[in-house]
Amino acid sequence: MSDFAQRMTEILNYGALNLAMAIGYKNQIFDILEDLNKPVTVSELASASGLHPRYLKEWLGIMVTGKIIELFSEQNAEDTYLLPPEHASFLTRKAGSMNMGVYTQEIPILTSCAMDSVSTAFKSGAGVPFSSYPDFQAFMAELSDAKHENVLIDKFLPTVDNGQLLARLTDGIRVCDLGCGHGVAMNLMARAFPKSTFVGIDNHEDAVRKAAEAAQETGIGNAVYKVLDAAAINGKKEFFSRFDYICAFDAIHDQSHPLDVLKGVRHMLAPGGMFSMIEIKARSNQADNMDHPMGPFLYTVSLMHCLPVGLNDKGSGLGMMWGREKAEALLGEAGFEQIEIAEMEYDLFNLHYLCKVPSEKNCRD
Repeated sequence: MSDFAQRMTEILNYGALNLAMAIGYKNQIFDILEDLNKPVTVSELASASGLHPRYLKEWLGIMVTGKIIELFSEQNAEDTYLLPPEHASFLTRKAGSMNMGVYTQEIPILTSCAMDSVSTAFKSGAGVPFSSYPDFQAFMAELSDAKHENVLIDKFLPTVDNGQLLARLTDGIRVCDLGCGHGVAMNLMARAFPKSTFVGIDNHEDAVRKAAEAAQETGIGNAVYKVLDAAAINGKKEFFSRFDYICAFDAIHDQSHPLDVLKGVRHMLAPGGMFSMIEIKARSNQADNMDHPMGPFLYTVSLMHCLPVGLNDKGSGLGMMWGREKAEALLGEAGFEQIEIAEMEYDLFNLHYLCKVPSEKNCRD
């Protein structure tokens, strides 16, 4: 077999394996196997999971040939299956920030949502509307929410501006979450810093409604949500210098007009204000991403979602892998002069772009 034929065999096997793992993750089979913590028969797994034994047996065939689950086969005894602890630590919900099993769902969901639409767009160059991705949006919201609950207050915010942001939030400042989604991040901040005020902005009306309802249900009184197009904020008097801190978590690359959004952010920041832009860790030139450990996966997610969504409304279609060089250039074009870029040890996927606005004193100087 030639080298490329071998490579194709691996691609077909791994693509199939990803799909099967996504089904297993969705049905919590990995979690159940971890809890059982011993080799089990198909019937024992079926009893513990409530799933059909015939489907489980076929699924286990994929897992054992894919070397995800171990098979113990003895003469005159029923086969048993074990999820090794070293595999469980990357596959189950208990794995927390190390959980990579959750990401097996992305490509199958995107295929279901947008395969035909994206294939058609290859010919027309058109975008694919946000409304075409209800299942994927729900998945990403759940993923993002879990991530914020794990790291936002205890890990991310204490690192911003060497901890100075934390003190300012405690004393009370004006904060905006751009692309707030269901409001999990902002509601977490609003509860943690009651002296600060928070405004969430998103153009997805249903998400904003859910965010506001969540704030109301938990008694949060220092957070409000608005349905707004972030690209239309620049120049509006009511938003000029309104906020001391603005954050955008994986939101800018999906914008149809990202430069207009970033100009709006600059317009909204008060003197001495800061903007945290969290974006995927990549380079802008494909040649510089050849050694990226998840390059094919991230480019595929971008192809199936981020690019087509960003092409709507005659958009620029940045894509998820727009990269560090283009990000710096757009931030500079938007008016940011002081940009600090930092990696985050608890988030291997993203970079933190911290943009600072000079204080009035520095402006005079």
